[in-house]
Amino acid sequence: MKKVAFICVHNSCRSQIAEALGKKLAGDVFESYSAGTETKPQINQDAVRLMKQVHGIDMESTQRSKLLADIPEVDVVITMGCNVQCPFLPCSHREDWGLEDPSGKNDEAFLETIRLIEEKIIDLKRRFSLE
Repeated sequence: MKKVAFICVHNSCRSQIAEALGKKLAGDVFESYSAGTETKPQINQDAVRLMKQVHGIDMESTQRSKLLADIPEVDVVITMGCNVQCPFLPCSHREDWGLEDPSGKNDEAFLETIRLIEEKIIDLKRRFSLE
């Protein structure tokens, strides 16, 4: 099974959402991890609250902010759209999802980000299933 790393600088919001949705929606096709070059003391609380509401996932019970060195070697790296120097991790496939960070914005911005990540996870699962 492929190992996929969702990465961004702080590993506190978008990459955490992607890890959680990857595990829930595509755990039968690939393993999901998230990491960053820096960590935050906790996952973004708006993301935690809305992921519980929308998907019934308690990210704080199964995930934490991690550094790139804290995850295993991966086959695929997906950057979230850092708008700064995205972290580098060796892999056989890399893509950038170009997602804006909803941190500090309203619930609608978070819900849109969650919806976009969900669509992209489903598409990634479909593409990997065809290989």
